[in-house]
Formats: sequence, structure tokens, C-alpha cells
Amino acid sequence: MTDSGNVKKRKPVIKAVLIPLVLIFIGLSYTFYVINYPQDKIVADFVSYSKVFSLLKQHIVLVLVSATAAVLVSVPLGIFLTRPKFKGLANIFISIVNMGQTIPSLAILALFVSVLGIGFKSAVFALWIYSLLPILNNTLVGITGVDRYVMEAATGMGMNPVRILTKIELPIAFPVIMAGIRTAATVNIGTATLAAFIGAGGLGDLIIAGNNINRWQIVILGALLSALLAILADYLMALFEKA
Repeated sequence: MTDSGNVKKRKPVIKAVLIPLVLIFIGLSYTFYVINYPQDKIVADFVSYSKVFSLLKQHIVLVLVSATAAVLVSVPLGIFLTRPKFKGLANIFISIVNMGQTIPSLAILALFVSVLGIGFKSAVFALWIYSLLPILNNTLVGITGVDRYVMEAATGMGMNPVRILTKIELPIAFPVIMAGIRTAATVNIGTATLAAFIGAGGLGDLIIAGNNINRWQIVILGALLSALLAILADYLMALFEKA
């Protein structure tokens, strides 16, 4: 019985480790293939391990900074807009944030380049705008979706508003809020490839360069690493949510 119980406990751990390892293995394998078996000398001169990992690091930093900033703004704002005195402002803020989603990502990048200049700052700001809506919207939905009978019971037990928020509303709403964060991060990883157009680096450099010089190996390398990174990020955040 003990051995059987240990096996059951190990299975989720093995699965949690195995999937990230498989994703990393696929990315490393294709990178190895492109560098060691390039389609021609142009690809051989363009792609190297140091360049690929440098661009991957830039991509991760862009996503982490913009997504973290979006969480730090959207979650507190969502909590603020669910308080009884300020619920009437929720639709106004959602409409304002939604406007950022309707503007094409390239247009946002171009718009902020004129203000913040070419490079990292403009890319982060554009990605931050694109991350706000799903997190804010899910925070509002998650908190307002808490059963009113649960809220009444907590009030009847003498819990103050702060305690109700931290002990009742946020724990119940957490899965919905986390779903918004996962959506924002996954979309951000794909959108961050456009940062290469304004000199902010990232995996988009590979896609754009490969397309410009008509080398399919480089295009697929950039697209594959971006896709694998999105899948890995979503999976790791799902594990965090369960934990």
C-alpha cells in the first residue's frame, strides 16, 4: 500500500517535470539542427548558439516586465472597481482599456516610438497595454462572481471588508484572475515578436531576418521557439495555480 501510494504521488511530479523537459528538448533539438545543418552559408553565418539564447533572453525579459507591470496595475484596479462605492466606474475603465486592444499592435509600437524612442521602453509599454484588458476583466468577473450568500455569511460572522476581501473574495476569484494572467502572458509572448520592428530584440529578429533573406530555417526557428515558450509559460502558470 505504501509503495502504491508513493507511485501515485510521484506521477504528478514526473508529469510536471516531463512536459517542460520535452518542450525544452524540442527547442534545443531544432536549434542544434539549424546551427549544425544549415541550408547554406548565409544561415551558418547568421545563426549561433549565443545569438539564439541572447534573443530568447531578450524576449523573456520583454514579456516578464510588461506582464508583471500589467498585473500590478490591473489586479489592484480590478479590486478597486469591485468596491460598492466605485462599481459604477468599472464600465468606463473597461472601455478605456479596451481601446488599447482595438488598435493594431504595430500601430501602438509606432505610436510610442515617437514618444519613448526606439527600443525596449516602447516595446514594453505596448505589450503592457495589450496585457491590461484580460487581467482587469478577469479580476472584475472573478470578484463579482463570488456568491452573495457567502459574502452575507462572512458579514454575519463579523468579518470586516478587508478580511472579507483577503479571506473570501480573492481566494475564490483566484482561478479566474489567474486565467486572465495566463491569457495575457501567452498573447504577450506572441506579440513580443513584433518588438523586433522597433529594435527591441527578441525572437522576432529571427522571423524578420529569415523572411528578409528568404531562409526558412531561421523563420521556423524564431516561430518555433516563440510557440514553445508560450506553451511552457502557460503550463508553468497552470502548475502555480494548482499549487
